[in-house]
Amino acid sequence: MARKILFINQEITPYVPETPMSLMGKALPQAMQEKGYEIRTFMPKWGNINERRGQLHEVIRLSGMNLIINDTDHPLIIKVASIQQARVQVYFIDNDDYFSRRQMEKDELGNDYPDNGERAIFFARGVLETVKKLRWVPDIIHCQGWMAAVVPLYVKTAYHDEPSFANTKVVTSLFTKTLSNDLGTNFKKCVEFRDAKADLLVPYCDNFNFEELGKLAIDYSDGVIQADAEVNEGLLDYAKQKGLPVCGYEQDFADGYEAFYNQILP
Repeated sequence: MARKILFINQEITPYVPETPMSLMGKALPQAMQEKGYEIRTFMPKWGNINERRGQLHEVIRLSGMNLIINDTDHPLIIKVASIQQARVQVYFIDNDDYFSRRQMEKDELGNDYPDNGERAIFFARGVLETVKKLRWVPDIIHCQGWMAAVVPLYVKTAYHDEPSFANTKVVTSLFTKTLSNDLGTNFKKCVEFRDAKADLLVPYCDNFNFEELGKLAIDYSDGVIQADAEVNEGLLDYAKQKGLPVCGYEQDFADGYEAFYNQILP
């Protein structure tokens, strides 16, 4: 039976401009699918994505759930499209408050959005709830980008009893791309959900910045990948000090990543 990999991506080309992260967001799922893995791929429905050009359409049976973040209900909208030449289907997490009529992590003036932390939390929970609805059980969840950084915590705490994720291994990729500003002092409160309790977040600084977010992802991951030639050295060292399996930077990534998956799978 084919192993199953869930890719949770911050960026995927051609829906957003080409960066090392968006190129990998497309190439990695395609490569693993061609190797015989069963895959699912998710990304945020950033406001700068052209829905008509990308041929996105809403999946009514998966939409309609409300996620409560910071004591406010936020409707979850799921859209889907296909990258024809790659034969990869992409699910998009959408919400009017967090994504519509907005850019990616920065606004038109180049400033980080102050609610980026909440957006990452909504995205993480939206993906996991949708995978549950799909009744799909991934062997590996591969997180790419800071928008997916809360996923490892939730998989290992809030969702650890869910049949979809009980035995899932989590891999986090480190990229060069960072956040300019921190996520504010309210981030810890917003993260709390089910067994993802406040006391689990005590070891982290009250002001969650890019490094704290990276440490949170690493602490609840089963392996870490250096996805760019140059990444945050502090986070790379942090993963190594924890004794986690670390996959170094590889330009021809497909075989190396497959070997790494097999290393952390039981």
